[in-house]
Amino acid sequence: MKLITEEIEQAEYIVEETDGKKNYAIKGIFMQSDIKNKNGRMYPKEILQREVVRYNREFINKNRAFGELGHPDGPTVNLERVSHMIKALYPEGNNFIGEARVLDTPYGKIVKSLIDEGARLGVSSRGMGTLSNSQGANVVNNDFYLATAADIVADPSAPDAFVEGIMEGKEWIWDNGILKEAQVKELKVQVESKERIARAEKNAIVFENFLKKL
Repeated sequence: MKLITEEIEQAEYIVEETDGKKNYAIKGIFMQSDIKNKNGRMYPKEILQREVVRYNREFINKNRAFGELGHPDGPTVNLERVSHMIKALYPEGNNFIGEARVLDTPYGKIVKSLIDEGARLGVSSRGMGTLSNSQGANVVNNDFYLATAADIVADPSAPDAFVEGIMEGKEWIWDNGILKEAQVKELKVQVESKERIARAEKNAIVFENFLKKL
């Protein structure tokens, strides 16, 4: 399965002050379904709906739905880079609205400083899955797995090639319930090498049998 990221620009960053303390939050569209996005991909609503229900149950309801600052290079959340906690994720038409609280972690403090300085930030969902081409769009298949509803990114309008370039030649596999990186090119080389050895051994046997008949 490939790492799939989608960037959204409509998220709103909210700063509220209570008793002299600033509270920073994010609210807006985190994901969209049944529409071809700028990356040429389309997420069927029933697949996103299923994953949102699971994400709420396994992560949000247990206060462990974290997001990172920047473009992570894998599907798992790196706790040392966590900047915010997602508190809600729910459907609204074909959109899925998210709410998150910026944390007082090292990376969360960077986000707060960026907001105070007027930086333009966006959010990027992160998941894994395979794609099928249909009617001019890359449709996300039923094996899609939502890893995190929103990472905070500095350039939400960046071309998708930026993220896909990081992940070039990599796929992710399930190994006893644990996500592991698979080096696709390396595996292909190993398979091709074994096939060449097997062919050479087979040819040697054929040649040996031929010599015995002489």
